[in-house]
Amino acid sequence: MKKNFLFTFLLVLISTGATAETEFTTRAKSAFLLDYDSGVEIVAKNADVLMPPSSMIKLMTLAVLFDEIKAGNLTLDSKLPVSENADYKNPLWYPASKICLSAGQEITVRDAILGLVVLSGGDASVVVAEKLAGSENAFTSKMTAKARAIGMEQSTFGNASGLPDPNNLMTSRELATLATHIISDYPDIYPMFATKRFEFGDYKSDWCRDWGRTHTVNYNKLLFTMPGADGLKTGHTDSGGYGMVASSVVGGRRLIGVINGFNGRGHDALAAEMKKLLNYGYTTTTHKVFYKPGDTVVEIPVWYGRTGTAKATVEKPFAITLPKPVPVSSIRVLARFNDPAAAPIAVGDKLGEIIAEQDGRVIAIEPLVAAENVKKVRFFGRLVRNISVIIGGK
Repeated sequence: MKKNFLFTFLLVLISTGATAETEFTTRAKSAFLLDYDSGVEIVAKNADVLMPPSSMIKLMTLAVLFDEIKAGNLTLDSKLPVSENADYKNPLWYPASKICLSAGQEITVRDAILGLVVLSGGDASVVVAEKLAGSENAFTSKMTAKARAIGMEQSTFGNASGLPDPNNLMTSRELATLATHIISDYPDIYPMFATKRFEFGDYKSDWCRDWGRTHTVNYNKLLFTMPGADGLKTGHTDSGGYGMVASSVVGGRRLIGVINGFNGRGHDALAAEMKKLLNYGYTTTTHKVFYKPGDTVVEIPVWYGRTGTAKATVEKPFAITLPKPVPVSSIRVLARFNDPAAAPIAVGDKLGEIIAEQDGRVIAIEPLVAAENVKKVRFFGRLVRNISVIIGGK
């Protein structure tokens, strides 16, 4: 079979205005910045060093919970029982972030999610863990399995809350992987991460009612200070310092940032540092999305198919990220595939690849997949096709 090449030449005009700082600097021990569409890293400081994630570990607790919702095993209105382990009188929760729950009550999945996202409720993480695995210790196996399934090979988990434990270790890069997964795989649930305030309405003790009056605001102060910020999670322990996994969308472009081991003064300082990181990405780089899932990149001829061609698309946005400022550049995008493809073809079958080149260098490559099913013609149809090839020479 011969190879077909579809060439598209695109001129990308890059701003030649004032140059931003050439390298991002931060007091945080680790920082990572990712372009969501292209997957290109913009900043990576100690991004692969394992560190205590503090309450950012709750993102994995939530991801496991979201899988249960996606599978139909739970709904947002399902009830979760609260055990003595999650009771507000448990000494673990006296200094820690919590919803302020009482043993014997039940909370909805919706309140558990908001309690984790807004109030960073460690007690809610125990409620989720015990519901899904019987115990928090058993739940850590589910967290590990989920991590490995989405490509997080280094992270380890000692509990579901992020309270200090020697086995609670994650890298900034893998926290960004987790954030990317949450945003892309749970689009109906993800908007809850932008919730600025949560008032839990089912306290069972006077102490919790008093406590709850002053604990309603999201610890993620970036939601209040940066237009376009829409999640995800902060964390803090004395040993690990402050950390944040954040996402923002500016001008239709999403960036994901991670900071850990930051020793600033409180969550306001943490948000300011994250804002600085995200703005660095927006001001020093640009990006271009060429194709989105469902877009027809090329129609590929099909041999023995009930239709003559098969539409090929991409599994995820095909995009590039480029530094600013650069001179006018020519980006060459080509689709490479076998001509013809052999039927039968099923949606999602790999048909080739799409490549972006700059100055002869490959800067992006992704699979081309079938956007539609193409059935194989029956025997008589194949016979007719063969005869036409013999007679017509093609």
